[in-house]
This record gives sequence, structure tokens and C-alpha cells, in this order.
Amino acid sequence: MSEKNRIPAVQVGSGEKFVSERGVSAIKDGIKATGADAARLAKPDWLRVRLRGGATFEKVRGIVHEHNLATVCEEAKCPNMSECWSAGTATIMLMGDVCTRACRFCAVNTGNPGGWLDPEEPANAARSVSLMKLNYVVLTSVNRDDLPDGGAEHYAACVKRVREENPDTAVEVLTPDFLGNFADVGTVVDSGIAVFAQNIETVERLTHPVRDPRAGYRQTLDVLAYAKQHAPDVLTKTSLMLGLGETEQEIRDCMDDLRAASVDILTLGQYLQPTRNHSPIDRYVTPEQFETYRSWGLGKGFLEVVSGVLVRSSYRAEQVLAKNNVGLS
Repeated sequence: MSEKNRIPAVQVGSGEKFVSERGVSAIKDGIKATGADAARLAKPDWLRVRLRGGATFEKVRGIVHEHNLATVCEEAKCPNMSECWSAGTATIMLMGDVCTRACRFCAVNTGNPGGWLDPEEPANAARSVSLMKLNYVVLTSVNRDDLPDGGAEHYAACVKRVREENPDTAVEVLTPDFLGNFADVGTVVDSGIAVFAQNIETVERLTHPVRDPRAGYRQTLDVLAYAKQHAPDVLTKTSLMLGLGETEQEIRDCMDDLRAASVDILTLGQYLQPTRNHSPIDRYVTPEQFETYRSWGLGKGFLEVVSGVLVRSSYRAEQVLAKNNVGLS
């Protein structure tokens, strides 16, 4: 849909139905409002987000908006957006800002885009990477179960265009699970990426209802294992949220399952409830516990374990191979 034909955005509350600028019926922040307002845990002293700004922040924001790009930074309410944008980095979210799934941890809008794709997105993404002078970029996306291939060909087209125009830029992708279709996974893995990521999100027992029913713990493990088998030189990566009610034994078991799937890189971060409609926080994990969990993972053979309160899958992604907890420790 062209800019002039877009439907004006309407201010709606979290959990309410609305029609997006592209005419897609969706639910704001992904989860319907229930009217319930469960008690929330008080935030501990160590959970503080440092807000930044300045010329670099404004430049990145301008590039993102000028080229009609969605970013997971904004759509998922990432606590690190200010830091990353001020450092001149952003994680670009492909295929729009409406997801076909409704995971109970995620604040991305939920709906059915009806097969819509922006044919100009590969060029816009490549141009934005050039303008931001990125040596490393993360491309992620909403789930697009409305597309026959889950958007795999579009993903690959974006990666290839970014690499064509920015041959010195390494590309990491954080993809949907493509419903476990290995052919679609292979399409993305073969596009010229350095890192393939698909997030396990939580331990097996909590996978449902925390994740959408179409997602699956074993399905994610199978996708990661296939990606590594298909392209051994591509690093594989996943992320685990903590504070949803998992036990320490379940964390260990999940690490073992991921290593059995030959996953190279694991990130661990605190789950933060985006709105009152989402899954509640069971506990706040201390910085000391995050250090302990990192040591567990390294002992199990991960190439790197990035572990910290505000860590997200894409956080300081370009620094992972420094093997120093991306400077957090």
C-alpha cells in the first residue's frame, strides 16, 4: 500500500483491536485486554535502564522512520533501545509490524497481514545499513504464518541485498520457526548470513501458554539443529528468558537440549512483562545468578553465553565473539 493510501493511525489502548496504517486488523501489543490487573513484583534496585540520546540516536531514528522500517527495538518495547540507537546500531524487523502469533511474553501487534509484503523492503533495508555505516546488522521479523513459506524468500532477498550493497557487513538473522519447514530454514541459511538465531524463549514446561500454540520447544530445537547441520560454518544462536517460573534444573536441562542441537551461542535475560495483559513475572533474577548461569553454559560447551538482567537476543550482538559477556561482566 502506498503512503498516500495508508489509513491514518488511531490511538488505541494495549490489548484493544485496531486497524493498522496498512489496513490490517490487529490487537495492540499482541494480547487481548482481560480487565484483570494482577499484582506486580516491585522492581529491584539493579533493574535500571539508562536512557541516552543525542545526535547519533536521532540519526538512527530518522533513518529507520524515513525508510519505513519497523524495528524490534520499538515494536517489542526493548529496554536497550536508547543504548543501542545511541551507539548507532538497530535491529531491523522485516515483513511489517503485525505478527500472526500471540505469544504471551511479546508486545508486537497480532493480526493477519493477509499476504502483504513490501517489495521495496530489501532495498530500504540495504540503504539503511549503508547510511548507518554498520559493520554488523541483525535482521529479525514477525511471524508470517499467512505466507506459504513463512516469508523465507523475502528474508533471503533482504539479506542478499544488504550483502550486495554492504559486502563488509556481517548479517545475523533472528527468524521465525517457519513451522519447522526445513526447506524454508535452508532458504534463509543459504542467503549469506553469519549467524542464524531462533529463540527457544523459555524452558519446555513453560512453553505453552507462554508461547503461541504454533510454536514449540522441540520444533525450535529441530530448526536450530537443522540450520547447523545444513551450514556448519554458520553460527547458531538462541535466547532464554528467565523469571517466568522456571527452576534451576529446568535451566540446566534446557542448556543440555540446546547443546545437543549444536547451538553455539546462548543469551540469558530477565523477562519483563510488557503490559498487564501479558504473562506475569515470577521472580527477578539477580546479577550474581546471571553470572552463575553463564558459567553453567560455558561449562556445557557453548561458544559464548551472554547473560545479564537486560540482555536480549540482539543485545551487543556484534561483540559476542569477544567472549567477555559483551562487556557486561
